[in-house]
Amino acid sequence: MIAPPEIPPEFSFAQDTDTRFSSDTEFSEDPDGRSTNSTKGKGGKKGKKAAGEKGKGGKGAGRINGHHQENGMENMMLFEVVKLGRSAMQSVVDDWIESYKHDRDGALLDLINFFIQCSGCKGVVSGEMFRNMQNSEIIRRMTEEFDEDSGDYPLTIAGPQWKKFKSSFCEFISVLVRQCQYSIIYDEYMMDTVISLLTGLSDSQVRAFRHTSTLAAMKLMTALVNVALNLSINMDNTQRQYEAERNKMVAKRANDRLELLLQKRKELQENQDEIENMMNAIFKGVFVHRYRDSIAEIRAICIEEIGVWMKLYSDAFLNDSYLKYVGWTMHDKQGEVRLKCLTALQGLYYNRELNARLELFTSRFKDRIVSMTLDKEYDVAVQAIKLLTLVLNSTDEVLTPEDCESVYHLVYSAHRPVAVAAGEFLFKKLFSQREPEEEGAPKRRGRQSPNANLIKTTVFFFLESELHEHAAYLVDSLWECGAELLKDWECMISLLLDEPLPGEEALTDRQETALIEIMLCTVRQAAECHPPVGRGTGKRVRVAKTLYHKLYLDIYCRLVYLHLESLLRQIREIVEKHTDTEVLETCSKTYHALCNEEFTIFNRVDIARSQLLDELVDKFNRLLEDFLQEGEDADEDDAYQVLSTLKRITAFHNAHDLSGWDLFTSNFKLLNTGIENGDMPEQIVIHSLQCTHYVILWHLAKLSEGSSRKDDLVTLRKQMRAFCMMCQRYLTNVNTAVKEQAFTILCDLLLIFSHQMVSGGREHLEPLVYSPEDSLQSELLSFILNHVFIDQDDDTNSTDGQQDDEAVKIEALHKRRNLLAAYCKLIIYCVVEMKTGADIFKQYMRYYNDYGDIIKETMSKTRQIDKIQCAKTLILSLQQLFNEMLSELGHGFDRSSSAFCGIKELARRFSLTFGLDQVKTRDAIAMLHKDGIEFAFKEPSPQGEGGPPLNLAFLDILSEFSSKLMRQDKRTVHMYLERFMTFQMALQREDCWLPLISYRNSLQAGGDDDTMSVMSGYSSRGSSIRSKKTKPPAATAGTSAVKRKLPEEESSSSSEVWQQSMQTPVMMPSPHLTSTAMRDPKRGRDDSYMGVYPLPHDQHSQVTWMLAQRQQEEARQQQERAMNYAKLRTNLQHAIRRGTGLMEEDEEPIVEDVMMSSEGRMDDLNEGMDFDTMDIDLPPSKNRRERSELKPDYFDPASIMDESVRSIYTLCT
Repeated sequence: MIAPPEIPPEFSFAQDTDTRFSSDTEFSEDPDGRSTNSTKGKGGKKGKKAAGEKGKGGKGAGRINGHHQENGMENMMLFEVVKLGRSAMQSVVDDWIESYKHDRDGALLDLINFFIQCSGCKGVVSGEMFRNMQNSEIIRRMTEEFDEDSGDYPLTIAGPQWKKFKSSFCEFISVLVRQCQYSIIYDEYMMDTVISLLTGLSDSQVRAFRHTSTLAAMKLMTALVNVALNLSINMDNTQRQYEAERNKMVAKRANDRLELLLQKRKELQENQDEIENMMNAIFKGVFVHRYRDSIAEIRAICIEEIGVWMKLYSDAFLNDSYLKYVGWTMHDKQGEVRLKCLTALQGLYYNRELNARLELFTSRFKDRIVSMTLDKEYDVAVQAIKLLTLVLNSTDEVLTPEDCESVYHLVYSAHRPVAVAAGEFLFKKLFSQREPEEEGAPKRRGRQSPNANLIKTTVFFFLESELHEHAAYLVDSLWECGAELLKDWECMISLLLDEPLPGEEALTDRQETALIEIMLCTVRQAAECHPPVGRGTGKRVRVAKTLYHKLYLDIYCRLVYLHLESLLRQIREIVEKHTDTEVLETCSKTYHALCNEEFTIFNRVDIARSQLLDELVDKFNRLLEDFLQEGEDADEDDAYQVLSTLKRITAFHNAHDLSGWDLFTSNFKLLNTGIENGDMPEQIVIHSLQCTHYVILWHLAKLSEGSSRKDDLVTLRKQMRAFCMMCQRYLTNVNTAVKEQAFTILCDLLLIFSHQMVSGGREHLEPLVYSPEDSLQSELLSFILNHVFIDQDDDTNSTDGQQDDEAVKIEALHKRRNLLAAYCKLIIYCVVEMKTGADIFKQYMRYYNDYGDIIKETMSKTRQIDKIQCAKTLILSLQQLFNEMLSELGHGFDRSSSAFCGIKELARRFSLTFGLDQVKTRDAIAMLHKDGIEFAFKEPSPQGEGGPPLNLAFLDILSEFSSKLMRQDKRTVHMYLERFMTFQMALQREDCWLPLISYRNSLQAGGDDDTMSVMSGYSSRGSSIRSKKTKPPAATAGTSAVKRKLPEEESSSSSEVWQQSMQTPVMMPSPHLTSTAMRDPKRGRDDSYMGVYPLPHDQHSQVTWMLAQRQQEEARQQQERAMNYAKLRTNLQHAIRRGTGLMEEDEEPIVEDVMMSSEGRMDDLNEGMDFDTMDIDLPPSKNRRERSELKPDYFDPASIMDESVRSIYTLCT
């Protein structure tokens, strides 16, 4: 509990008086002679001020038009001081209080203008407006004067000047209430006016007003909660004093003191009732609407503050009627809001005394909290795990084993904060129970250590998780909370070496292997302080690792100097005995680490390395010559000798430059022989390709570092091109592993030697640039289609009866993903033509689970390079699928078939990738429609003249992109479509013509009411048009015309340019008369309309009249449907607003329309609110009688619905 503040011993008015008060609760008159307690606790109306009441106090000296003029800019003083944040806030508030005592209306006007200016509004509330206008009228006037051209306001403006504005703003409100808590807040004037203003502003359609006022109201509520808490403490103290005095003997009892204590308790109770009314007004007028605002920042503010209220004054706020708002908001779409919910709950669960009040909430929303550990926002996931850890600390019975297991596996997460949080949860659950040690007993060590069982538990957990290759991730997750346990290497060694104690079960071989791996990871973690791969490293960690390596190698070199010859001899023996690639690469890295010119042992190691490589290369050349001469007569031993030597050379060539041994000639000869004979062993070809690849890369590295001679460039150019041709020939090899190796190397070389290699000041390498020919591009694409986009069961790599082995399937999928990624790099870096990506993009839906992320990223990168070409590639992929469907099903296919529906779904997915910014994708979408229309009318009808074109059904697919067209471009595309249509096509209504009809309708829909124009990105301008709907029609129309002037001009110019680029298709004869003038979609065509092809005058006029009548009827029916839909939506919105508690149990809260009317609530805060929510009822003092009635379950949405909403809810469900 918060201790009661010290009551000032003296409180004096501005007038000269010697009156003194023991406390501010005895303050009975204000400077104007009005009684401040005349109507306390009666719930006087707030938000509505009579004209006579406003006029009290007069203008005062030195005020003109309701503003101070003492120092020129007094009305800007509060805002400027808060903006600068340099002065002590208490002195600023004290000055305002003194001003309020002298001139109540003037000071309050300054406070009103302070809130208006903090919202970024340039308007000023004058004294006349304050006296004669209601708050709703003032807010409307300020809305009209708001600067709509800028979307920024003080709470969102970036920069050092505004950095501390929010904190200063919140501090001002808190200090204001704290300084006024003994007198002014009970005068039924200042707080009523402020709460009414903030309630009205929080309901504004202007985001700046809504955001700023909601923050102010929530901070004001928090300050009032502090006041209510102090009042409760004072009431308890007074009650105890009263009881103590009353229990005295009659002779010693002071009746006067009893009366004073009774009077004081009565005044405190009245003040508490008044605070309750204020908090109810803020909670119902602001919180219950803004906690589900359309802006995430506003929702986050509400949830953050209600968490403060529940933690600060748990007796009043920590109950189900308030916890439900936090529980519902955990389903919010924005991670910022979900994060505030979790942090608010952490403050509650941290206090174990509050756990009993959270039992119902925990049981109701526990599943949601557990699911949030997998949130897409990592910050939210981390806080969810920390919240579950606090729940675990409070009680072990709440979380089921399934709940805990869902958190356990997160210790292997790639995101380190998530893994560390999960490690803390795991440590608390499994490792917090230690065996107690007897006092005075010697400390047990080794196998008898208290950590022995915990280390075994770690091994068991590691084995049960079945992620045996990720011990480093488990150690890193537990390092921060269990470093002491993980560093007990003495116990680990004892468990491995010592005999088990009597009755103790020994570790199995599998468990010992896991323990050794964990121990090695802990040693590495302690030495390097470096997280595992994928968990990221900061600059500090990288520097520490570098220093560690330098220090370690220096010390190591000093230690091994005396035994260097022995070490080099042993490494040589390992190289000569082993052929395992991993072992050979480790030996190569060891030589590379020791061959550092800064070490004194460099010369000796370099000589030993050179001798070893000389022997290996000489042996390889000799064996290769014999092997090639024997040809088909070579036996397996000869092939094994060649392969083992080649593997050793390849492993060393990876880390060492072997250019001096001319390995290219021998390897190229071997590869050429393999192509000619076709019987070369698979592994020999694979390692030969890899070794040759290293030769070229090392040669390029030497040319890139220094000045290169022309002869060297010519040599490398010849070698590189010859090797690329060799890899291309191996793409047709019968062995899949060889083809995959050739494909991977070929993609790497094409990317390295692309046009981008000359960037960064390497223009001298321009002769090496190599662009693949069309034949090579075609072979690369064919390889991808034949080896990547295949079913799992068709994978030829998973043979020998291992189809059912999941590990083999995962490895095969990983290999195919690498192949696809290698080819997609060529598309992204423009090495191959972008149109080749059509064959990749068309597989997006079919192989979404396997390659969806790679294909989507490729589409995103290609769009960044060239939006128009990317759009043409997407439409080309759909055309290819359509042609494949026609060849399979024939031209008479059913449009409800799975194949056609699959293409439509793919088109819908493609449409979603263009995003919401129609301006940026305008040209690309328009070109996509152009190519689609041309494709639809490209082939004539197979039924002869009068039938639909062969590809007409493609328009049904193309209509998925119509929503991405801007209003102006819809008209242009429709005009371009009419160039392909004959007059008879427009009259057709058979099923085979439905794609054309639906596509035309998609282009005409929203032609006049489409609000997604060029101005769609400027929300403030859109808001301004809506905000001025109460103005006269002429003004509104003029304003709208001005607002739409820019997009219309831009659209007209762009449409003309685009129309000029679209030529009349070749397959259609040029008409004699053509009309491309667009008509109003809501009206039929006039008599001057002519079709694409001319008709005799009388026949044409009759058909035109029929068309006009039909289109007028269709437009009328469409308008009626729109009106009916608008009425239904309006009724639903009214019903939802009447029942503010309407909320699904497990769904996200409804985001309320911020445009709703506010006059009702602003006129009368107490009478105008018919929401079915709990009034804030502060708990009685500890000595008062406790209430025993049961509260309903406020987690049940049915309990907070009124009848009208419940009926609609029943119909909807």
